[in-house]
Amino acid sequence: MRGRMGLWALAGGCMLALLIGPPAWAHHQPNHHPKDHHPKKVHFHFRDVRFGLRITSVSNPHPQLVSGEQVLLRVKARSPFAAQHVRVFLNHHDVTSQFKPETPKALLGLVTGLRQGRNEVTAFTLGGFAALTLDDHPITGPVFSGPQQLPFFCETTGYGLAPASPPECQAPSTVSYQYKATTGQFKPLADPTLRPADLAMATVNGQSVPYIVRFEQGVIDRAVYQIAALYDGKDPSPFTPDSSWNGRLVYTFGGGCNAGYHQGRGTGGVLNDLFLSKGYAVASSSLNVLDNNCSPIISAEAAMMVKEHFIETYGPVAHTIGWGGSGGAIQQYDIAESYPGILDGIVPSISFPDPLTTGGPVTDCRLLDTYLATNPGLTTAAQVAVSGYFDYTTCRSWDATFASRATPTDSCDPSIPVAIRWDPVTNPNGIKCTSTEQIVNQIGRDPNTGFVRNLLDNVGVQYGLGALKSGAITPDQFVALNATIGGLNATGAMAGKPGPNRSVADPQGLDAAYADDLVNSGSQGLRKTAIIDQRLDLDLAGLINDIHTSEWSFVMRQRLLEANGTVDNQAIIENQPVGAEIAAANTFELDAMDRWLTAIDNDHSGGPLRRKVIADRPADVSDGCFLSATQRIQAPVTDPATGPCAQRFPIAANPRLVAGQPLSMMALKCKLQKLDFSSYGVTFTDAQKAQLRATFPDGVCNYNKQGVSQRRPIGDWLSYGDEMSGLTRPTPIR
Repeated sequence: MRGRMGLWALAGGCMLALLIGPPAWAHHQPNHHPKDHHPKKVHFHFRDVRFGLRITSVSNPHPQLVSGEQVLLRVKARSPFAAQHVRVFLNHHDVTSQFKPETPKALLGLVTGLRQGRNEVTAFTLGGFAALTLDDHPITGPVFSGPQQLPFFCETTGYGLAPASPPECQAPSTVSYQYKATTGQFKPLADPTLRPADLAMATVNGQSVPYIVRFEQGVIDRAVYQIAALYDGKDPSPFTPDSSWNGRLVYTFGGGCNAGYHQGRGTGGVLNDLFLSKGYAVASSSLNVLDNNCSPIISAEAAMMVKEHFIETYGPVAHTIGWGGSGGAIQQYDIAESYPGILDGIVPSISFPDPLTTGGPVTDCRLLDTYLATNPGLTTAAQVAVSGYFDYTTCRSWDATFASRATPTDSCDPSIPVAIRWDPVTNPNGIKCTSTEQIVNQIGRDPNTGFVRNLLDNVGVQYGLGALKSGAITPDQFVALNATIGGLNATGAMAGKPGPNRSVADPQGLDAAYADDLVNSGSQGLRKTAIIDQRLDLDLAGLINDIHTSEWSFVMRQRLLEANGTVDNQAIIENQPVGAEIAAANTFELDAMDRWLTAIDNDHSGGPLRRKVIADRPADVSDGCFLSATQRIQAPVTDPATGPCAQRFPIAANPRLVAGQPLSMMALKCKLQKLDFSSYGVTFTDAQKAQLRATFPDGVCNYNKQGVSQRRPIGDWLSYGDEMSGLTRPTPIR
């Protein structure tokens, strides 16, 4: 009896100390940094004084980043007896009633009533106690993405939600139901207890279940979010998960890249038969579409907050799979790299590594189109050789679709009133619709121009260098092209008179872009992420003259290889843009990623996640290609293309690769070296040499050296502000 009293005294004394206040070592001292840059690394930190008791945040593994005044917590004890006697307090208030047994040794609780800012959760039982510090953030955000963009226009009514007031754009959440008919369509279902005659069935975990979908939407982080999952007839609960749900989440991302300033009229899409028919829940939001918001950082924040809400509604998730193409692939690669743990595995399709790297060839194509409009001497074959694509119309497609995103006016969303848009004379302080407006918190604004610091640069770039060396263009054509092609200024217009004027990147902007891993290095979170890169082949000449060319998958692969010495956590699988092949590829890759992540989930061997990701990769998850819907080849795929997939899936280049940039394409701005006329393998006349010296007065690109300001990133989980202070980070992340 005396021994038990001693344990109670120890627990009570320590509990009293916790209630009075945390010890000095528990207080986080924020790192201060210049307003323009740099962000602080988010050092997650939680207090967990353990005598057989532990508290963890389930809905958001980062307790200093929770939002929405509630959080799903787990209290785990050393024995079933101790778990039965746990009491839990939030800010000195008893919240034990909000917990229910999860296992004999663990309790799960949806703790409500968090106050914005610092919260203390304490738990004690016979012989043990623990404490956890939470920082709660408004459901409107921001959490870590920094000051929010203003003005910001609401579009809730386009989703059937109530009208909302800017800039928070909050509207009440709604729940509706749909069912899949035997004809294959989704149809509205006013009463989910009904079973229509044409109701289809789904198979989940080997069981046949009614194909009825619960569809929820509302506003989180100023974005419209959507969640879809099969419905078993009972409202979802984190304590009793829906029996039609397989315990996994697919998070979808949408494409494009634009300036923002509005909520957006679509998400990555959640009513997806591929996922729902297999029991996956699906989530997304309008700020997970880069055409609404060309910021992977804001997208990461929105995904984290929506996923947190999902878990608080449905319960713990075994793992989360990212899905989406083009800009949707960019978000997956960049979120997994810079905010690891939000997504456990990614399946990017028609991928690019990041918006900034893509910007080089996009603007190159505008410059080439402008040049060719007044210099028609290049043949079609020569144009192809200079561009690097299989068909020059790919370059025209870039110019027509995305080059406008470098201008302040040419791609403004219709939701932005014309009267408040930028005009150099009548409204110089108006909204600028350049895509880089979305990353102003990362790279800052140029005080001289009022524009976000420019990251476009082509100083020293020798356009058509590979075409010259191959004989596809003449020395005279090479000299004329580079002398005249020019560059773009801050407004996206030609930089001065046609001639040697080139685009010049801002030094501070470059430094920030590399420090914050906006030029995705593949050296952080991606090294411990399972990746299946779905390369839908859209660049064959005469098939589809599309911007989503195949070399981009290998750009990202080269970065992974250079950063980590291996690409064993990435598979690239190629297929044609044919319905049956796409369906077969999607089905295989979803199943393959789930098997891969399940193996990792079940790996309790210890050791770093990076090792498990590689060790637990299934044998059939490898490089290869679909030759048809029923024939998949497992074989290495490379750039240049080799092996059994090469004939069906050749790989082209782009203007920067033709200009000599290596496959990793890490240099936004190259370092320069003196002209060396002996290196070209052709003979220039004295006049041509003089012209090249005038075109490149400081030299030409030296791609044997790292780019200007290129460096290793300062770390992942960076915060750019949350209107609070004291963000901290636990380790490990997962």
